[in-house]
Amino acid sequence: MTSAPTSRARQRLRVLTRRDDAEDLLARLPDPDHALAWVRDGSGLVGWGEAARLEVRGPDRFEQADRWWREFVEHLDVEDELGVPGSGPVAFVSMAFADEPGDSVLIVPEVVIGRRNGDTWVTTIGSSEAEPAVAPMRRPATVRYANGQLPVTAYREAVREAVARMRQGELDKVVLAHDLVAVTDKRLDQRFVLRGLARRYPECWTYAVDGLVGATPELLLRRTGSVVDSRVLAGTTWPHDGMSDQELADSLMSSDKDLEEHNYAVTSLADTLRPYCTTMSVDGPSVLRLPNVSHLSSDVIGTLGSSASLLRLGAAVHPTAAVGGTPTLDATMLISQLEGMDRGRYAGPVGWIDGNGDGELGIALRCAQIEGSTARLFAGCGVVADSDPDTEVQEAHAKMLPMREALEGL
Repeated sequence: MTSAPTSRARQRLRVLTRRDDAEDLLARLPDPDHALAWVRDGSGLVGWGEAARLEVRGPDRFEQADRWWREFVEHLDVEDELGVPGSGPVAFVSMAFADEPGDSVLIVPEVVIGRRNGDTWVTTIGSSEAEPAVAPMRRPATVRYANGQLPVTAYREAVREAVARMRQGELDKVVLAHDLVAVTDKRLDQRFVLRGLARRYPECWTYAVDGLVGATPELLLRRTGSVVDSRVLAGTTWPHDGMSDQELADSLMSSDKDLEEHNYAVTSLADTLRPYCTTMSVDGPSVLRLPNVSHLSSDVIGTLGSSASLLRLGAAVHPTAAVGGTPTLDATMLISQLEGMDRGRYAGPVGWIDGNGDGELGIALRCAQIEGSTARLFAGCGVVADSDPDTEVQEAHAKMLPMREALEGL
């Protein structure tokens, strides 16, 4: 499905970027129900309103989105005082994980506030009206949980079946997920959830696009001119058995199972990105420590040999082995068979793109799709032949903690 942009997107719109003095980006969001955000450690972008919107689905969704964005930018009159990545016209992006089902969306805000390397700016697109008043933030008094489309018991069995398939040699790795539904006593304020995530996980990219709210530790792609980079995470441990942080890190770095899973993810990303690059380097693995879990982490950095935009590059690398599996086609088919649920935009690319084709795309992890007083939470784990179903269930539980804590205001 492709939804035509509003009539404003068919006209030449004025885009004005000027310097600003904002310090707390999330505090500037006025609307509790329609937040747009991509913030890490106080820097990034927030936005509100819709100057234009695109919804697409299917195997060519990235190409459709890229073409639409290029055409949209051609019909803009831009005045930009800064000329840095994220200033000027910006679209917030959230792509579906699978070709079918799932809708992908690009939203061009009417107002964007950005902060980068000490510079702060505000961009208006098509409208220069006064900034609206910030509505009081609301928080739920109660949160109740219920099974989603794939309960924990069914998830455990899905992992068990996947392990059996891999031991028979059908594939090397698959990433399986399950969901959980949270219901609150009042409409959820997306800003409340965002602030909780940003406070507890400042090293993650806290995001909100069209109701998908979360904090991801994994950067799928960043494009800045001719440089492209990625932070690949695969292989996970969490606090247990009274082990210290250093003991957990040492155990992770010596785990054959986790190192194998991590190698699949790094190789998948590097192999698909390499044709677009003239040089490439891989740094890692090391251990990334978060409050709820620790991951094996590697950085992949390349020099682009073409003018491929962020969305074109995203089409090439998604899904990586970190969220799909190896081989990719076999893994995605098995995900559909064993999960039997619509992931929507969970585990799909999420982030922003600017008028130069630069931007950042994370992987939509540690997230929930929020609608009214209901939030659908997701968590997934990489499964290989040596995986234990009970351990994978415990890992998924640990990965859901950030969203549960944010909903409950912990």
